[in-house]
Amino acid sequence: MGSVRTDDHTTSPATPRQIAARPIVRFWLWSVALCVFAMVIVGGATRLTESGLAITEWAPVTGAIPPLSQSDWVEAFEKYRQIPQYQQLNKGMSLDEFKSIYWWEWAHRFLGRFIGVLFFVPFVWFLATRRVERRLVPWLWGAFVLGGLQGALGWYMVASGLVDRVSVSQYRLAAHLVLASAIFAYLLWITEGIRDRSPEAASPRRLRTTAVAIVALIFLQIVLGGLVAGLDAGLTYQTWPLMDGRFVPEGLLMQTPWWLNAFENITTVQFDHRMVAYVLVLATIWHAVDASRNGGQGPAAARAVYLAGLTLGQAGLGIATLVLGMPLWLALAHQAGAMVVLATAVLHAYALHHPTGAPEPRPGALAEARPLENIPG
Repeated sequence: MGSVRTDDHTTSPATPRQIAARPIVRFWLWSVALCVFAMVIVGGATRLTESGLAITEWAPVTGAIPPLSQSDWVEAFEKYRQIPQYQQLNKGMSLDEFKSIYWWEWAHRFLGRFIGVLFFVPFVWFLATRRVERRLVPWLWGAFVLGGLQGALGWYMVASGLVDRVSVSQYRLAAHLVLASAIFAYLLWITEGIRDRSPEAASPRRLRTTAVAIVALIFLQIVLGGLVAGLDAGLTYQTWPLMDGRFVPEGLLMQTPWWLNAFENITTVQFDHRMVAYVLVLATIWHAVDASRNGGQGPAAARAVYLAGLTLGQAGLGIATLVLGMPLWLALAHQAGAMVVLATAVLHAYALHHPTGAPEPRPGALAEARPLENIPG
């Protein structure tokens, strides 16, 4: 992602109305991003409480209405009793117990619907009233498409656990989590592009490259976290720093072909998640030291130090979650921490790649209006 040049003859200038609307647009995008953040946390709770298969149908519109009568609840429960998860794991579950898992999955889906409305309705209004710059429109349509794909991927994930499995596919779960994280990062990047930011000194290419590499590492760690969740790998080897008394446990390559271990071997998946966490902590600390040496007490150095501190804290949360036996509240705090670290890394990378953009002009004469400088391009 780069920046849009203000001298690009294909770029239409922003009107005074569009410039005046930028704070509202930013508030809207931040609101959507925060809801995506909440969606990730509720999704984590849905997985940890084994609630993801409680609703066995995909009804994007009518599914927004939960069971309203006893007969509706009995009908929903009967559908759940037909799938392998009930027959092999939860046989004998009471209706009240079913309701507890149903509400988690319903809340997760309802929040997804709410995000769709929260994005689409204001977006249409901004377009109709010409309060959003033309350069921003394709990126906003991209966000809308990604949201729709996320909904479809969510159902694709659920469908994997309705026939031959007692849980969803770890591959589809990881993909669902990563796409949610990508949408979250995408919204933050776009939002930063329409914010008045104080200029700062340009950073060396090395720092910019490292910042992007850290974002990539965070996404890799999120993938591994999805695999850990999908395989319930966090319920094994609940000691640290050793696994079964060894730093490098036995059985890492017990499956064939060898590469399958990275995705289906519980031991290997948890080991990989640990190792990438160590690499990520070291990378952010090294980046913070490097930024401090080059930027002194400037904003880039401060952000890098803050990112390193958050990453170290997130690693601590992960360790605590593991050794304390995966309590729900702590596991969700760990998942929330991952999103906070991702957000910090994305905003830091954006600032390093757009250090000297002057603040946008205030609403005034049309002659004073300029097109956006920092929208992703």
